Amino acid sequence: MTHSAYQAGEKFAVDMDQRDPLAHFRDRFFFPKTKSREDCLYLCGHSLGLQPKTARSYLEQALDDWAEFGVEGHFHAKYPWMPYHRLLTEQTATLVGAEPAEVVVMNSLTVNLHLMMASFYRPTTARHKIVIERGAFPSDQYAVASQLRYHGLDPAISLIELMPREGESCLREEDVESLIERKGESIALILLGAVNYSTGQAFDMEGITKAGHRKGCAVGLDLAHAAGNLPLRLHDWGPDFAVWCSYKYLNGGPGCVGGCFVHEKHARAWDLPRFAGWWGHNEKTRFLMGPDFHPMAGAEGWQLSNPPILALAALRASMEIFSEAGIERLRAKSVSLTGYMEFLLRREAPNVSIITPTEQKRRGAQLSIRLPRDGRKICEKLTAEGVVGDWREPDTYRVAAVPLYNSYQDVYRFVQRFRTVL
Repeated sequence: MTHSAYQAGEKFAVDMDQRDPLAHFRDRFFFPKTKSREDCLYLCGHSLGLQPKTARSYLEQALDDWAEFGVEGHFHAKYPWMPYHRLLTEQTATLVGAEPAEVVVMNSLTVNLHLMMASFYRPTTARHKIVIERGAFPSDQYAVASQLRYHGLDPAISLIELMPREGESCLREEDVESLIERKGESIALILLGAVNYSTGQAFDMEGITKAGHRKGCAVGLDLAHAAGNLPLRLHDWGPDFAVWCSYKYLNGGPGCVGGCFVHEKHARAWDLPRFAGWWGHNEKTRFLMGPDFHPMAGAEGWQLSNPPILALAALRASMEIFSEAGIERLRAKSVSLTGYMEFLLRREAPNVSIITPTEQKRRGAQLSIRLPRDGRKICEKLTAEGVVGDWREPDTYRVAAVPLYNSYQDVYRFVQRFRTVL
C-alpha cells in the first residue's frame, strides 16, 4: 500500500484488522502483560519472538518421552530423537528458499559462522581480505576479526568495513558492488547481514552474491534479521553459505538452536576443510565409532554434536505456524503494517528521523527511529507504559510490527503513545 491509501484515525486500523486473513494467528501466541494485566504492545520480535502457545506441549512430549524411555527415546520416543532435527528440514528449506539437503538446524549462529569460515575463508597471500559492514552485529565483527588473527593476519590490513557515505545512515548498493569490483581480486570472503540489525536496511542479496562470485570471492550471509522476516531464495541466489538464529522472527525461544545453509555445489566437496564432529559423520557408519571422519553429503556434514531436543521441540511449534501462514502472505502483511507505521510516525511525529530505508524492497518489518536527545529515557518510559521496543546505543529506538502476531491496532496505539511521550 502507498501512503495515500492509509488513513489517520483508529477506525482504519480496526477495519484493516477485521479484513486481515492472518489476524487469527495472533491468538496462537502469548503476550507479556502490563501491571494491570493487559497485553503489552509488543514490537520487539526483531530481538526475541513471542512464545507459541503450543510450545509447551511439544516440550512436554519430549520430557515425557525422556522420563518413559530414557536412552531408548533416541529410537522409541513418539518423535525419536535420533532423526529429530529432520522434522524441521522441509519447513526450514521452504522458509529460506533452499533444497532440503542444503539446510540443517544446529548450534547457534556464531558457532555456525565459525564453522562456515573454517571451510570457506581460505586466505592466500594475494587474496586474504574479508568484507563486512562497519555496523554489523558485534558478534559477527568479533568472529571475523578472530578468524583473521587465527590465520596470522592483522584485521587492520585484512578487514574491509563497508561504511555509509558521510551524512547517511545506510549503505548504497552501488557502493557495495563498486568496492567488490575494485578490490575483488584481494577479497577472500564477503560476509553481510542480509538485514542490518541497527538500521533495518535489507540488502540485495542476489546482486551482491553475483558481484562477489564474478570476482572469485566466497559469499556468506547472516540471516539473523532476515529469516522469517523476508522471503529468501538462497538456492537460486547462490551464496556459498548462510547462517541464522531462531529466536527472533522465528520465535524459537531464548538462545534457541540456529540454522545453516550450504549451497548444493559444495554438498560433496570432500576436500573442503572443516571442523568435524561425530554427528556430521556418515550416519550409516556413525555408530561404528571408527577413527576416520567421513562427512555426510550436504549441510548435515557440518554438524558437530547430537542436537538439543528440547530446543528443537520449541522451534517446531513456531515453524508449523510459519508453514500454515506462508512467508509470502506474511511478507505482504508486513509491507502493509510497516508502511502504516511509517505513515503514522511521519504524520504524528514529523520531527523524528526514521533511518530505515523507505523503499519496501530495502527493509523488512523493523523501523529504526533516531532519538539523539533523551532517547534512552523515552524508551524506558514507553516500556513502563507497556510498549516493548528496544534501544541501541547511541541513539536508535527499534520497533517491528511482526505480521504473525502484531495488528494494525498495535501500530496505531504505539504511535499515539510514542507521540505522547515525545
